[in-house]
Amino acid sequence: MRTSMRKNLKKFFKACIFLGVLGLICLIGIIIYFSKDLPDYKVLKNYQPKIVTRLYAGDGQLVSEYASEKRVFIPIEIVPDKVKNAFISAEDKSFYIHYGISPTGILRAVVDNIRSYKTGRRPAGGSTITQQVAKNFLLSNELSITRKIKEAIIAVKMETALTKDEILELYLNEIFLGMRAYGVVAASLNYFNKSLDDLTIAECAYLAALPKAPNNYHPVRNKQRAINRRDWVLDNMYKNGYINKEQLISSKQEDIIVQIRDSEKFVENSAYFSEEVRKELLKIYGEEELYDGGLSVRTTLDPELQEMAHLALQEGLIEYDKRHGWRGPIVNKADELTSENWLDILKADTTPKVFHLWKKGIVTKVDNEQATVGLEDGSHGIIPLDYLTWARKNLRNQKTGKNISSVHEVLSFGDIIFIQKFGETKDNIAKYGIRQIPDINGAIMVMDPHTGRVLAMDGGFNYLTSKYNRATQAERQPGSAFKPIVYSAALESGFTPATLIYDAPFVLNQGYGKAKWRPTNYSNKFYGPTPLRVGIEKSRNLMTIRLAKYLGMKKISKYATKKFKVVDKMPRELAMALGAGDTTLFKMVRAYASIVNGGKEVKPSFIDRVQDKTGKTLYKRDKRACTLCKSNKFIKGLKAPIIKDTKEQILDEKVAYQMVSIMEGVVQRGTARRNKALNLPLAGKTGTTNENKDAWFIGFSPDLVIGVFTGFDDPRTLGEGETGSSVASPIFKKFVEKAKKSGRMKAIPFRIPEGMKMVKINLKNGQKTSINDKDGIWESFIAGTEPKRDGEVKVLNSSGFETIKKPTKKKNVINGTGGLY
Repeated sequence: MRTSMRKNLKKFFKACIFLGVLGLICLIGIIIYFSKDLPDYKVLKNYQPKIVTRLYAGDGQLVSEYASEKRVFIPIEIVPDKVKNAFISAEDKSFYIHYGISPTGILRAVVDNIRSYKTGRRPAGGSTITQQVAKNFLLSNELSITRKIKEAIIAVKMETALTKDEILELYLNEIFLGMRAYGVVAASLNYFNKSLDDLTIAECAYLAALPKAPNNYHPVRNKQRAINRRDWVLDNMYKNGYINKEQLISSKQEDIIVQIRDSEKFVENSAYFSEEVRKELLKIYGEEELYDGGLSVRTTLDPELQEMAHLALQEGLIEYDKRHGWRGPIVNKADELTSENWLDILKADTTPKVFHLWKKGIVTKVDNEQATVGLEDGSHGIIPLDYLTWARKNLRNQKTGKNISSVHEVLSFGDIIFIQKFGETKDNIAKYGIRQIPDINGAIMVMDPHTGRVLAMDGGFNYLTSKYNRATQAERQPGSAFKPIVYSAALESGFTPATLIYDAPFVLNQGYGKAKWRPTNYSNKFYGPTPLRVGIEKSRNLMTIRLAKYLGMKKISKYATKKFKVVDKMPRELAMALGAGDTTLFKMVRAYASIVNGGKEVKPSFIDRVQDKTGKTLYKRDKRACTLCKSNKFIKGLKAPIIKDTKEQILDEKVAYQMVSIMEGVVQRGTARRNKALNLPLAGKTGTTNENKDAWFIGFSPDLVIGVFTGFDDPRTLGEGETGSSVASPIFKKFVEKAKKSGRMKAIPFRIPEGMKMVKINLKNGQKTSINDKDGIWESFIAGTEPKRDGEVKVLNSSGFETIKKPTKKKNVINGTGGLY
């Protein structure tokens, strides 16, 4: 019997050996078979995670973020131990001792899956952290035995190529944890608005509870499940010796409280600006680098000036819009409205609130004297008749209807409208006025003329209602805002601010079958011999045409396309001298900045610096070399550093100052004199196109250029009498008022270059005059060009210069030399 038993044992051991060898052969065969075409796990050694690109303002505030996945990369050596311990306890307690796979974990998963088979639950995988890295980086989420085998093979191989810390680093930076967060840093910010160092043990445990199913443990929607899962992680941390009993108890008593992430609080009202930066980055670095490369971009944006510009533009467009009447409510819901459902109907309206002082309301009652309006917070207010007097009906060509005598003429039961609070009744009932989104639109741009840094830009009334950027994309005629380019060419050609030009009729024969061109001044008057300066101050079309004809459109075209670059191509037609060529606000501001900057070309920029995720500088706006910056002489204070200005001189600096001085006259005496009340050194030029379709004002101080464009997106008249002076210039004024009040604009005079001579001349005839002349002004001349004596002078007429006696001071003088051409 013993012999038989020994034989049986021998057979058993042989069978076991045979089965073991067979199993080993099968295992080797499986490994060889499934190892074919496996992804190269070695690429993980140089893995570059997808990281958020961030835009910062000049003062460091966050402007915007761009990412395909919200992730902030963190090296493993600075991940706090409490975070690592929490994830290891939750996902893979034997992480530091296994070789990529955990046999006990697999067996436990098999048993759990057998138990849960009948429940229909998703099978558990028993994956180690290494296996999860293999799946997340190299494989799909397919639920199959084949994928699990490949996952295990890659995990084992990974353990030979990467250290445990390298594997854990990949895991903690790649894992999706809900709330749009990839990686532990983004999750810490999104859930708790904290850095990893500031997380409590309970918060670490909660984040570690999320990888399997973030939505199942949402801290608000599924709070109790989230707490239960967090406590399970805490129990594991205690069992694994990472926390003590006291920490376990106190952590379980801690609530899960979500905090709004500070970094989501971007600089407000900067969407047009950030979109311009995004497009520039996309063009230079490509989509992958922009959305996944983790670029750090320091922009030129000044948040304080941006807010001022945004409000100035909105307020100015609203004021214009009110002058031209009421176009009606957002929508009328009278057919659906009852006394019980008004709040639901109001809240269902998705029209965005586009101005910070406005609320949305619905009219629930109307009589002749007032309307009752319900608000989204459930309260009520009234709209008195007195607050509706502006709301005359908007008619064709921006004209308005009859005066308002009853609330019924403006509002109806069920109207959903924008409202703005203006006071309260004696019974503490809120009183509101009605508002509407302006039909007109526009843009404002603020630039540092010395560097070209764009400090603020708003491309429309509100980005939510239109993403079209009217500062950079809208090509419109600049009208008289173009004239400084013509006059700059004249001054560089030997004219002076006092040179006389006939303001008289001008007729151009345009060829067979075409009507004769008869340009006129806005006033429809003629003023005879007039100093060149006045042609800009009063925006005289006939003077400008006569000047352009004398200079030649070839020269004007060169100044417009090559020097100031306001247009790409310009037909050599005299109408172009009056601003008939299309351009953008961006280009016009750049041109004026060159004049303020002493005639040096200004290259606008929205970006100061771009760095990659390692901090390496990829781009720097200021490329000027600094002599002595790194020398011992500078360090010891023996010599000052020398930074060479490399800007191209496109206009003589003395001529540039003459243009500045002439445009100061526009503010002091001309078409922008409303801005004189600001009591600051300011200059600029208005612009209005035919039929009043576009209104411009480009203004500047010694250190800021502020450009404003206004008009309808589908070009049509702004209305009779609406010009750059009445529509665009007031927006400039609002901005300057805000900037002055905040201390950002001060009474610094314009800089006068060497070689200038100030001479008192008579503004009406351009001649040298006495100190007491009430019509006299101090004029800027390049030394040697100033008037030498009274008496006979030269005046430019339609055929060239002629010598005349001392010009008359009378107005409305018509000179007969404006003949046919």
